[in-house]
Amino acid sequence: MVDETSPAATPSRIEQALLEGRMLLGRGDPAGSLRIADAVLAEVPRNRDALYLAAVCHRYLNGLGSALDVLERMEAEAPDHARLHQERGHCHRARGDRLAATASYERAVMLNAALPASWQALVALYQATGRLEDAARARDHVEHLANMPAPLVSVSALINEGDLFHAERLCRHFLQTQGHHLEGMRLLADIGVRLDVLDDAEFLLESVVEFAPDYHAARYEYAVVLAKRQKFAKALEQARFLRGVDPENRAYEALYAAQCAGIGHHAAAIDAYEALLSALPQDPYVALSLGHARRSFGQQPAAIDAYREAAVRKPDFGDAYWSLANLKTYRFQDEELDRMREHEIAGTTSIPDRYHLCFALGKALEDRHEYAESFAYYDRGNALKRQEIRYSADLMERDLGLQARVCTEEFLSSRANAGCPSRDPIFIVGLPRAGSTLLEQILASHSKVEGTMELPNIRVFAHHLDGRRRSDDPPRYPGSLAGLSPAKLLELGEKYIADTRVYRSGAPMFIDKMPNNFRHLGLISLILPNAKIIDARRDAMGCCFGGFKQLFAAGQEFTYGLDDIGRYYRNYVDLMAHWDAVLPGRILRVQYEQVVEDVESSVRRILDFCELEFEEACLDFHRTQRSVRTASSEQVRQPLFREGLLQWRHYERHLGPLRDALGPLAAT
Repeated sequence: MVDETSPAATPSRIEQALLEGRMLLGRGDPAGSLRIADAVLAEVPRNRDALYLAAVCHRYLNGLGSALDVLERMEAEAPDHARLHQERGHCHRARGDRLAATASYERAVMLNAALPASWQALVALYQATGRLEDAARARDHVEHLANMPAPLVSVSALINEGDLFHAERLCRHFLQTQGHHLEGMRLLADIGVRLDVLDDAEFLLESVVEFAPDYHAARYEYAVVLAKRQKFAKALEQARFLRGVDPENRAYEALYAAQCAGIGHHAAAIDAYEALLSALPQDPYVALSLGHARRSFGQQPAAIDAYREAAVRKPDFGDAYWSLANLKTYRFQDEELDRMREHEIAGTTSIPDRYHLCFALGKALEDRHEYAESFAYYDRGNALKRQEIRYSADLMERDLGLQARVCTEEFLSSRANAGCPSRDPIFIVGLPRAGSTLLEQILASHSKVEGTMELPNIRVFAHHLDGRRRSDDPPRYPGSLAGLSPAKLLELGEKYIADTRVYRSGAPMFIDKMPNNFRHLGLISLILPNAKIIDARRDAMGCCFGGFKQLFAAGQEFTYGLDDIGRYYRNYVDLMAHWDAVLPGRILRVQYEQVVEDVESSVRRILDFCELEFEEACLDFHRTQRSVRTASSEQVRQPLFREGLLQWRHYERHLGPLRDALGPLAAT
């Protein structure tokens, strides 16, 4: 608990000025309030709250054009601030633009369902355009908010404003006095999602859905949390339920499409996204998602069309340009590069759009052999991305070191053969950009092997074994492995086989290519003693720089700094040397460069290790039609080329920090 009288709770000078501005606005003096907002913006041009206050004041003063201009500036700083979109809706409605107003209000309530003004406006707009069912749903939300306890309305407002500390404190206090209040539990789960405490959020929402099966908003959020935890099969169950309840609900349809894609049902995902795009032709995010689904299904030309359409709908949409660049085979035209450069430096471009544009420009210029400018964009993109992540190389090194200290040869051999005896899994581990997707494609071309995706199951097991703790508390895992009985090891192994069955379609063996599973080979060897393990290795400089110039959709936080990625590679090599020593004969190391130089020998060696007969299809892996969801999806659909092996040398003069971090490994 924080003492409200403590200095930490005292408003700053800027906060005090904005408080006075809001008070003036409440007293009917928008001109005076605007003067305060402008004064704050002169000092802090990107202050979100000052921009919002200024926009409201302009609207009150009938300066609708000025209000919309300010909101555009605000969107660059806080694109997901619900009240921004509500205020934009007010402006469009005052101008008589019903279509734009409706879209803005819908965006607002999608981001924050506790906005009565938006719901009330939507009731009127839906009625005026004959959307009577939508009007009835919006009216239900108005009544729901009117009946919500005042503390929870405040909690919802605090959440939307980003004040999670006070929101959590107020919500927990309310639940302590009111017991199992469903809306309170849902809001506390929302706070958990925003704080990345997903296990708590899942438990809370699962409880809400159990208590109130018809609470569809909570069920929707439950499905979203399941998806964030990569429990796609369970999330798809919830999405199907919601879709059945309300087939016309576009949010439910988008949820269903995303879970189909997550579980690898790309044809169904494409159909759903195409239907959504027909209903929402101006939505750039639907077009982007459609592009991703098409790409994963090997429909590259159609994916390119979708990505381009997304960029048309949102001209500074960095993710659309990065998605084109991330195909690795797309080549930008001069006019596209000019647009990307302009948007990257524009003051209205959000930080996420900026770093996506930077990575896209880095790749586009690399393809043109303009390496100095290419590196400048890669470097800037990494710096921007690094600002929003919380990565500690020291904590990572500690955790990897614990694996070696706990999982000794004696420890593992004393528990050998206690787990599930299944021979189905093939784990491909290593670092991203080390060739794991290539090895997966080779193996998945075999008639007895199925490629799946980067499965989260082992990481989830490790997370549960670590338990709930603060980041600065000593880890319980891997030490907690010592407390697992043979029966528990068997149970975990069988659970892994059962839980991953949803990703399979009948082949005897399947691939789990989560690269970071190299951290958990002790756990894997205990619960799946007959699983095959392949270490995908690539030369240090090429592998690390490949990671540095890759913008990952999630995770891999160690890649956004040359020093961090070099240190991580060094720790990875050390830990793999330990696994080689304590798990003799269990791991096959495959060097990417050797595969490129002699494909057939490498393929035969891999198949022998996996106890599979040779098949010619494994040599013609680029012809195999299957879903590939990683950054190398288009590259593995082409024959191997040697040109990319030393691509990092074009940037060598910029890579001193990486070389220093790698030490002697830089020469390997």
